[in-house]
Amino acid sequence: MIYDLVVIGSGPGGFDAAVEAADLGLSVALVEKDVLGGTCLNWGCIPTKLWLGATSAIEELHNQAKMKVASGEVNVDFPALQARVQKHLTGTRKAMAMQLKKAGVELVEGFGKLGGDNTVVVSGEDGDTTLEYKNLIVASGSKPIFFPGLEPDGECVLDSNMFLAQETMPSSLIVVGAGFIGLEMAQVAHRMGAKVTVIDAMDRVAPLEDPAVSKALRSVFKRWKWDILLEKRVAGVQTVDGKGVLTLDTRDKLEAEKILVAVGRGPVTADMGLEEAGIELEFNKIVVNDNLQAADNIYAIGDVNGEIQLAHAAAHQAHYVVSRITGKTDAPYASGHVPSVLYGSPEVMRVGMMENEAFLSDYENTETSTAQLAANPMAQAHAATQGFVKVVWSGGKVVGITAVGHDVSRLCLGATMIVEQGWTEKDVHGTIFAHPSLDESLLAALKAERKQSK
Repeated sequence: MIYDLVVIGSGPGGFDAAVEAADLGLSVALVEKDVLGGTCLNWGCIPTKLWLGATSAIEELHNQAKMKVASGEVNVDFPALQARVQKHLTGTRKAMAMQLKKAGVELVEGFGKLGGDNTVVVSGEDGDTTLEYKNLIVASGSKPIFFPGLEPDGECVLDSNMFLAQETMPSSLIVVGAGFIGLEMAQVAHRMGAKVTVIDAMDRVAPLEDPAVSKALRSVFKRWKWDILLEKRVAGVQTVDGKGVLTLDTRDKLEAEKILVAVGRGPVTADMGLEEAGIELEFNKIVVNDNLQAADNIYAIGDVNGEIQLAHAAAHQAHYVVSRITGKTDAPYASGHVPSVLYGSPEVMRVGMMENEAFLSDYENTETSTAQLAANPMAQAHAATQGFVKVVWSGGKVVGITAVGHDVSRLCLGATMIVEQGWTEKDVHGTIFAHPSLDESLLAALKAERKQSK
């Protein structure tokens, strides 16, 4: 049998592509070497959010106690939480398998490697299976990457996958890498009572965000008594006598019960026969053209193409490629404005341009307007008033929105639509925002006095 489409990888991009293509009448095979759902479901977005959700009451009570309106304690049963996480993941994977079966997608378990003449050879427990295809989507995702000397040992030095699989939360934790992955996991450890140290070679936490966001986050973390060590280079990490030992390039040493190495993720492309099939790799990522095409009849979506490492971006790319394969579009891929969120408390939400990006592209017409969360009734209600919403304007239109603070992920959809539509002052006054709501901070930022960027 020659399949209309073979998909390698069952993460958000690959799974969505397979189901949508099958629903449109294509014959589809989905290849998965591990478990359905990919990194996001099994070792990333979902387990982390279950952790954050289960421990959120700890932070909420702490905030209310500061206002002297509540007291007590919240005790999270960590083994029970881990059991709940696994139950949820198992149930989700079963539901995904049922959806594939209902759509008529053939699930082929094993490691997929490109062969010659439009084939994928899948090596599974029962031997090799050869799948012929008319079109192929590579959605093999990403995995944690490490600099020399920072490799996890699975004992006291862990990557993010290993950290999520722990049976107990450590009493002390060193996080190497102040990006979103490290900061989200550090927040959970903090809520569970761990002493947290964060180390990064950059000069600020969340270094890819607006500098004002980094400053706000660091202020909160310092109030939590985290040790934030910036512009520090790590020479090595290892387990010594049952403890994690980190050595800086200055030869200074730090110890903790566990060390989490969260310095980034890289595409999964090794040993897949990609280059032999005419696919170009650049720093292990698959190089694609404006149509997300890597070679004749071969597409790459999600983390593996290095465009943007977000699950919703992968799903959006999946829809485009299926539309292209089925003749619904021949236009080049356009992602639009892709929102990103750091979850926890505080949260960070960003969509569109940051101030420095807009200034570099149109410095004469870039302005910003900002509202502080302290003036918002919902932030006050939750006793979590630190943070702000910043709107970036260019040529009188909204080109970017950034927010940091309690629950700002709730602003994500509204902010994305505002940036996508390029709101002007007239649009701001033509829309009613609910009261009381966190959305009012977005409205306040849109209406605030604009300041010329410098």
